[in-house]
Amino acid sequence: MTKSIKLIALDMDGTLLSPELHVSRRNQEAIQEALNQGIHVVLSTGRGFNTCYPYAEELNLQSFLITANGGEVWTVEKELLRRKLLATDVVEKLYQITEEVGTRKWMISTEKVFQEDEVVNIRDYQWLKFGCASENLDKLREVQKRLMEFDELELTNSLPTNIEINPKGVSKASALAFLGERTGISMEEIMAVGDSLNDMKMIQEAGVGVAMDNAQEVIKEAANAVTSSNADDGVGKAIEKFALK
Repeated sequence: MTKSIKLIALDMDGTLLSPELHVSRRNQEAIQEALNQGIHVVLSTGRGFNTCYPYAEELNLQSFLITANGGEVWTVEKELLRRKLLATDVVEKLYQITEEVGTRKWMISTEKVFQEDEVVNIRDYQWLKFGCASENLDKLREVQKRLMEFDELELTNSLPTNIEINPKGVSKASALAFLGERTGISMEEIMAVGDSLNDMKMIQEAGVGVAMDNAQEVIKEAANAVTSSNADDGVGKAIEKFALK
């Protein structure tokens, strides 16, 4: 894999961030060297903007952020470039299904993240992503089965114990393609690193797709390469090996 990498897309949880949610020194140094070499480094995360942005500041990132699994694309100057919303009536149905099945839930609006126990009037907000989680995989399978009646949803996960729901066509890969059109960078010139199903499409479509050692097995199978775990500087090692000149 001797491709010239012009953009590095990094998932956060389980990938860039350690289990303690820090960015290791080696990861920081590799990212800084990539920036020094003129390579875009883009956080590409299931998180909402507000919990992603502080890490972009810490890392001195210069260009773009992909949040809510591709539901939003931002500049680091906080300019919104693209937004894809879930229909409000769909969010109400998703809420009802997870209540009936008995899974935990969280929802990302354009303004904030709502956790399980927060009371919210769904019609007061615009929605980017809906998530549900359970250690009881039968409950998750039941939710998944009931979601089959919707044809306008994109289903992924960020852990084997959850389901993440975005509007149809929303993915980290489609957000990267959008940035590619904006910057003139092809998917072949992108390296994508991740660990879960919400990283699958960007790992498959990037010129260099890298799975973490702690990634779900299907992600490892789809990737061009497997790096060390998120507890062992996997992102830094991948950048050094595949991106830096």
